[in-house]
Amino acid sequence: MARSSYPDVAIPAKSVYDLLFADLDDADLDRVALVDGSSGDETSYRQLVAQIDALAGALAARGLAVGDTVGILCPNLPAFATVFHGILRAGGTATTINSLYTVEEIAKQLRSADAHWLFTVSPLLPQAEAAAAAVGIAPDHLVVIDGADGYPSLRDLLFDRAAPPEVSFDPATHLAVLPYSSGTTGHPKGVMLTHRNLVANVLQCQDVIPLDRDDRVLAVLPFFHIYGMSVLLDFALLKRAALVTMPKFELAEFLRVVSEQRCTWVFIAPPIAVALAKHPLVADYDLSSVKVIFSGAAPLDRELAAAVAERIGCTVCQGYGMTETSPVTHVIPVGDTGIDRSAIGRAVPNTECRVVDTKTGRDVRVPRRGVSEPGELLVRGPQVMSGYLHDEESTRATIDREGWLHTGDIATVDSAGVYAIVDRLKELIKYKGYQVAPAVLEGVLLAHPDVVDAAVIGVDDEDGQEVPKAFVVRREGAALDEGEVIEFVRVRVAPHEKVRLVEFIESVPKSSSGKILRKDLRSKVGRHAIVR
Repeated sequence: MARSSYPDVAIPAKSVYDLLFADLDDADLDRVALVDGSSGDETSYRQLVAQIDALAGALAARGLAVGDTVGILCPNLPAFATVFHGILRAGGTATTINSLYTVEEIAKQLRSADAHWLFTVSPLLPQAEAAAAAVGIAPDHLVVIDGADGYPSLRDLLFDRAAPPEVSFDPATHLAVLPYSSGTTGHPKGVMLTHRNLVANVLQCQDVIPLDRDDRVLAVLPFFHIYGMSVLLDFALLKRAALVTMPKFELAEFLRVVSEQRCTWVFIAPPIAVALAKHPLVADYDLSSVKVIFSGAAPLDRELAAAVAERIGCTVCQGYGMTETSPVTHVIPVGDTGIDRSAIGRAVPNTECRVVDTKTGRDVRVPRRGVSEPGELLVRGPQVMSGYLHDEESTRATIDREGWLHTGDIATVDSAGVYAIVDRLKELIKYKGYQVAPAVLEGVLLAHPDVVDAAVIGVDDEDGQEVPKAFVVRREGAALDEGEVIEFVRVRVAPHEKVRLVEFIESVPKSSSGKILRKDLRSKVGRHAIVR
């Protein structure tokens, strides 16, 4: 077992709202908190806090009780911050929903989370409306942030001018957010993160991610994802930086916003790094304001990191974490140029780590020099979730009796306490930073009348990005082809979840207990169709 080399930080018994906003002074209140990257409109900290308080008051006045769950289906907009923190300020729990989800996926999450409210925006209203109706959310509890006939808008709620409620709860046990993650295996599960989890993690990042109040931080990574939610939406606000929002990634718009808003910190996932390193359009924009590009959500290759650093003229770092850890557990310190950029860095404060042999369960020996043998990375700390919602079996499989969270990732650690992820035990596919659960896609494939059996794994495409590949057993005599399979899945899942590669096989390899032997499929990756 190894404890973080950083000194522990004190974690106060505060709510997220109190940590971020209770000590704002006059100088902070008049600073810019949020910038709409599309329009350039600015929101000060004073305006933001007033909106959060007003929304909390309106929700309480309209019946939201402490502990009630509220869904948020919304891209990155300044209003997201108001809605998210207004829910938490009222004592509610926010369950953030992928903006690309289908009606069925939205409804499934709302039902699982027992949400009785849903906030969305007009472009997503058709999906939100159908999902809300499917789970019994009343029209007056479906809030269309930018307004739509027949539904309350965010403006309507703010204009209630209701005082924020006096709420009381234990930050150590009260759920702040309920994001959904596939964890180490299987279908998406509600990850129960308390106020203490989120408070702890932003404070754990304070000294290892050196943002300051003069920074302008690009927020293109989605707030519904724990990375955007905690590292951007919470941490940047804690540091009194200005957060520049983008509703989605488009390279030209991304470059324009970074250039015109003079962003200094740019948080990305590896696919954006590929564009920054290779696309000719990058040369047309002034990116000289960028000091740090920080990558997360999926592994970053060292050569790619070096190419981005050289082209942009900035420092490139990466970190590591999981939804189940709020999310940050490891970070490459910005000033430490000696760390291999393909590593995940050192454990953040208050965090303990173990690298465990997957066969024996014993701790891997850390050498005095060089790098250890690989093993599964286990972490323990105040940022670790309280468990999966209504799923004690999965919780026990992920967090052992001593509080160690089993990440499912295979890591090494060197004599200097620097960790690197070298492989993955878990079946989860990371497509451009998004989680794709093979079990979900297998369920969709098996619904096709001509599919007898199916299995899905992640494989690298021609650009080195992990994509879902389906191995399909056809019904005897069926004329099913790759295109039909891909189209069948495409219309039933979110865009990032669709199958990109297909191979037809005689049978899916399985263990005696019926578990799919994915390692056997990986060893026989063969003919496939690439759909772009």
